Amino acid sequence: MTQAIDRPQTSVETASTAPTFSALRCRECGEIYELGAKHVCEDVCFGPLEVMYDYDTIRQRVSRESISSGPKSIWRYKDFLPVATDTPIDVGTGMTPLVKANRLARRLGLKSLYIKNDAVNMPTLSFKDRVVSIALTRAQELGFTTVSCASTGNLANSTAAIAAHAGLDCCVFIPSDLESGKVLGTLIYGPTVMAVKGNYDQVNRLCSEVANSHGWGFVNINLRPYYSEGSKTLGYEVAEQLGWQLPDHIVAPLASGSLFTKIYKGFQEFIKTGLVDDKAVRFSGAQAEGCSPISQAFKEGRDFVSPVKPNTIAKSIAIGNPADGIYALDIARKTKGNIEDVTDAEIVDGIKLLAETEGIFTETAGGTTIAVLKKLVEAGKIDPDETTVAYITGNGLKTQEAVQGYIGEPLTIDPKLDSFERALERARTLERLDWQQVLV
Repeated sequence: MTQAIDRPQTSVETASTAPTFSALRCRECGEIYELGAKHVCEDVCFGPLEVMYDYDTIRQRVSRESISSGPKSIWRYKDFLPVATDTPIDVGTGMTPLVKANRLARRLGLKSLYIKNDAVNMPTLSFKDRVVSIALTRAQELGFTTVSCASTGNLANSTAAIAAHAGLDCCVFIPSDLESGKVLGTLIYGPTVMAVKGNYDQVNRLCSEVANSHGWGFVNINLRPYYSEGSKTLGYEVAEQLGWQLPDHIVAPLASGSLFTKIYKGFQEFIKTGLVDDKAVRFSGAQAEGCSPISQAFKEGRDFVSPVKPNTIAKSIAIGNPADGIYALDIARKTKGNIEDVTDAEIVDGIKLLAETEGIFTETAGGTTIAVLKKLVEAGKIDPDETTVAYITGNGLKTQEAVQGYIGEPLTIDPKLDSFERALERARTLERLDWQQVLV
């Protein structure tokens, strides 16, 4: 067994600034490991490793006031995060809007609906900026000079951008059929980009080999225990933005399942340290029908997830063999939530619905979340009186191909008033016909 190393505080590192994380622990067998670049329990069971914290110290150190007076970024929650430095990589990530979605709520028949909008997160318009900020800060602490990732797009954008800001060498791996907006959104930062002829799971397997042979810091492989902790900030921010209260129900997309489990962990940590009152929050997950291994397992009552081959427009959540799938299943079941999937056509409708009601343009993962939210409401699985939060994790400008051909075309007119009037009448006629179809 590899034991964590106790180290004395230096004159600079006082009790108020010392790190609050102490070791890595296997989620399955409990084996303890040092705080290195390691993500699986190699000594016993090959289970995933997670970061251990000293919650007594955190409880003594933090308060609502100390958090509120901190940076307007994820680093206001630094005591809950696995970094030691007092100068983390801060590119303004986090504290994204929690939007009171009144028009969407009325359309769906809900009384209290919020959108947590990471479509405007910094610097690359997705929630991945959170996890990468943590991972690359930790990578620097561990001495890595080259960082990398296996990505369906958003993670590649974030890793390349934040590596550029931090002055780290960067090489990222993506499936070769990725949306052009996400490829461009990575290349602009100047990394080496490897487009692999295969799906995400094949990309990920290759990256595991590269990590072992080249000794690079892969944010979602050997740095994964630290990286995944960044998603907790989506839980912290919602609790703070709701006036230091927890919601009744959350709906979030499921890819690997990690985001889902870390939002849950974030809520539990705030309860454990006395920042919010204990409350039962229902957790519901959203998947695309063309890649829904966790949803299938949930519906069939299984405690294991069978891998599938992805075939969906929702590429950012198209992970056929989700690493944290069994943990997402457990959370959905023990919180009396649900896991549902929707078709590609429903995903497009979800993107349009959010845009038309709230002015938020989301990518396909967000369209999946909104479509599942709608499906759960219609099935009576979300109480209209619940305070519900839907997590939007990426920006629609990255996946414009998904809605092309489904949102109409501009009306081309001559620079004359009568041409404008004729076109306006045509537009209003079409709008009336659309509403008649909705009513039917």
